Amino acid sequence: MDCFLTELKNKEVINITTGKRLGYVSDIELDICDARLVSIIIPGEGGLFSKAPCIKIPWACIEHIGEDLIIVKMKDPVPK
Repeated sequence: MDCFLTELKNKEVINITTGKRLGYVSDIELDICDARLVSIIIPGEGGLFSKAPCIKIPWACIEHIGEDLIIVKMKDPVPK
């Protein structure tokens, strides 16, 4: 499946462990040596202009990427 960053930014991220809406993807982390996506980044509580730390979601925690949602499974978000 191919997906562009602009498409990821339009998808809401939901944590199925807690049932919490985490927000929308604001950035991604790439490993340029291996050419692979390492994690997605979501703005912290309060949105894009908040002073709260961003949430870094490792690629391994992503369960499914659908048309409108990204489903993740993780215990605690990792601040960036």
